[in-house]
Amino acid sequence: MKDFIYHNPTKVYFGKEQLQHLPQEILKFGKKVLMAYDEGAVKKTGLYDKIVKLANDNGITLYELTGIDPNPRHTTVNKGVDICAREKVDVILAIGGGSAIDCAKGIAAAAFEEHKDVWKVVKRGGPVEKALPMVTVLTTAATGSEMDPYAVISNMDTNEKLVIAGPALFPHVSFENPEDTYSLPAYQTACGAVDIFNHVLDQDYLAGDATFDVVRGLQEAVMAAVVKWAPIAMKEPRNYDARANLMWASSLGLNGMLDGGSLHVMACHQMEHELSAYYDITHGLGLAIITPRWLTHILNEKNAPEIYRLGVKVFGVPEGLEPMQGAKEAIDAVSTWCFKTLGLKSNLTELGIDSKHFKEMAEHACPDGVIPGPNPLTPADVEKIYEMCLH
Repeated sequence: MKDFIYHNPTKVYFGKEQLQHLPQEILKFGKKVLMAYDEGAVKKTGLYDKIVKLANDNGITLYELTGIDPNPRHTTVNKGVDICAREKVDVILAIGGGSAIDCAKGIAAAAFEEHKDVWKVVKRGGPVEKALPMVTVLTTAATGSEMDPYAVISNMDTNEKLVIAGPALFPHVSFENPEDTYSLPAYQTACGAVDIFNHVLDQDYLAGDATFDVVRGLQEAVMAAVVKWAPIAMKEPRNYDARANLMWASSLGLNGMLDGGSLHVMACHQMEHELSAYYDITHGLGLAIITPRWLTHILNEKNAPEIYRLGVKVFGVPEGLEPMQGAKEAIDAVSTWCFKTLGLKSNLTELGIDSKHFKEMAEHACPDGVIPGPNPLTPADVEKIYEMCLH
């Protein structure tokens, strides 16, 4: 295993009655707040009214940014940056899932830039060291953005979906009430579950000798919880235990706790970001289609025991098989969970996507000529995986 440093500064209030602490946390940073959210469920569930009342009762002034896209656009982010500059906002409050929180992080990162353009921040690269403080109220279990230093911003004009990151992008405080996810449709629950599962598999698992038992056990526990509870949440949307397990798994998936020196580049995410950038599909759906094809493509004698272990520990594949056979059954189990248990579409053709852009997408997915990981992927490998996803 590799040396590592673990530090996560995000304070989490988890549970049913925690929103009462929102004003005291916001007021640590100031009274002028930009509230970034997608109107839908936030208003339908009454969460919006609760937050507005808490703000009014505590002398907090709210400014609003709505209409945030599922893959947040740089143009929407820049609207928020303009509000912050004009109103001299002290803190950003993101209400929603990964899209709202990533949008807020983009706003926070660009707020101190002279040009006030988040896309220049994205293209410049490098860690974000200074940003407006952020508080989040989570309403979707998926991306882990509520407890990590990453954000993904899309530019639909250039078909790019890129990551910004840095220590300043950790939310200062996050509020997680599983009840706020009760209204999520089954499809959104399924896509979020795949995203959580894939965060662990794609970033931390299959690391060979670069891990140790306690970390690997935690990784498997999180993936197994998602596999177990996602279909229950889809059938029983107001099941608190199901929603709570998914919500906390979301935060654990990318908050650094599961890395333990085993971190590798997220190959499936690199490939899926191209699908979202070109076709604006739901991120979790794209991951569901890519992940079993990626596992099939990278399967070899060396990593077969690890993939087999995934099947045993997470999906209940029987022990005692030859590693290669066990690994194939594990991959089949991933497919069955995504496409039968969760009911997601199983290929790109069903989404109306053909191979027209695969070559350029594959090149974009490998900005340094290769995606490192359990098996390094060249553009030719990525193009092959996209082709596998057609059927």
